[in-house]
Amino acid sequence: MLEEKPQSIAEELFYNTPAEVEAGLNAIYVPVRGSGVFGALYECQMEIYSEYLYGRGSHAPLNDYKGLDNTNITRVTGMWGAFYEAIRNANIIIKRAPEGTALTEDQISKYVGEARFLRALWYFYLVRDWAGVPIRNENNMDSLNVPRSSKEAVYNLIVEDLLFAEANLTDVPRLVGTPSVWAAKTVLTDVYMNLHQYDKARDKALEVINSGKFSLVNVTVADDFDKLFGPEIITSSEEIFYLKYSRSPSGQGFSYPHYTHYPGAGYYPPGGYYTFYSDAEENPFVKNWDKNDLRYEFNWYVQTFGLGPTTILNKKFSDRVTTTAGGNDFPMYRYADVLLFYAESVAQAGTAPTADAMEKLNMVHRRAYGKNPMVADPTVDFSLADYASKQPFIDLVVKERGYENCAEAKRWHELKRLGIAKQAILAAKGVTVEDKHLLWPIPTTEYNYNKAIDPATDQNPGY
Repeated sequence: MLEEKPQSIAEELFYNTPAEVEAGLNAIYVPVRGSGVFGALYECQMEIYSEYLYGRGSHAPLNDYKGLDNTNITRVTGMWGAFYEAIRNANIIIKRAPEGTALTEDQISKYVGEARFLRALWYFYLVRDWAGVPIRNENNMDSLNVPRSSKEAVYNLIVEDLLFAEANLTDVPRLVGTPSVWAAKTVLTDVYMNLHQYDKARDKALEVINSGKFSLVNVTVADDFDKLFGPEIITSSEEIFYLKYSRSPSGQGFSYPHYTHYPGAGYYPPGGYYTFYSDAEENPFVKNWDKNDLRYEFNWYVQTFGLGPTTILNKKFSDRVTTTAGGNDFPMYRYADVLLFYAESVAQAGTAPTADAMEKLNMVHRRAYGKNPMVADPTVDFSLADYASKQPFIDLVVKERGYENCAEAKRWHELKRLGIAKQAILAAKGVTVEDKHLLWPIPTTEYNYNKAIDPATDQNPGY
């Protein structure tokens, strides 16, 4: 007979030492790092919704913007569950760490700051994809029946958590891949932009810029962007908050490249599903992208598979030597994001862009052409005189951010924040998107068990 050893430890007996609490903190990342969320499928969903990509196979229904078929609703339901599992793990730390018997007050503050940062981040994804959701915190995490909160209430929790994280996280992260105070300020910037509080977003972004902690990675040829996105990179001067992956040990790799590449193309030896693609001539976003921009060369390669000779696939995340899974990290926030956040927020909060806002935009633009980001270059710089009005400048920043963040699962959220998602999809793909399809439906797995949610009255409109 086999004697089974204990498979878990009761939380009330754990979380007393730094090692125990840090093990609990690490567990907050686990549910969302898998291939069902940020390891692959979340990026696929978000990128296919963008105006520049089309889905194939089981992801093809996303092209229609008509809702989710059985396969994709299952995927989205899995994402909902993973976010809440990660939130549950954060809630345990928030509740138990202050009771730790072998922890200093400074350690408790730092650990709870990290947990609240992560809880806020996962709720930030939930609220953008589903709007108001049930708020499960450290006080009700054991309750099954939790009513759906308003979008405003979820954002209030997010801001409270991030302000606490900002006040308690350290200048240097606990580990590479965990948040610093600068990560908290950066996510706050993004949250304030989504709340259309652009004055607060501008000021918070400027704090990160003025810290001098970050700089754009220099690029002279297209392949130099691998210094940012390549599988061998541990960290860089541009990294603010990345989810970290590794080829080994087993199960720690980044699966996203498996979904982006064509088998035998050389960018991912284990194979590839080529889940999404674009067309260099038919898609206006790609067609109008300046081919002298090194980001274009770095992002795209021609690959025919029956859809015509101008079919292109995205190669931003490539691992040419792995035999298991990619070693690339997922860049949730990097310094280029902050510069572009700042540039847009200056214009949004005021009546016109400033020279400083244009300079921050030009820093990113210069790098894209292989120039020194810190040195003005009239051959590639945008002129403030040409974009002196508010909306033309904002449109320019939005276009630049589309090129900069291509394949990073950021575009769809941005189009929705700006209220131009339907307009962009109609112009690029000729598809009319109904309002209901800007959000995902509350999963049946939630309201089947959570009796505080009525599927007839608490579901998102149109479902």
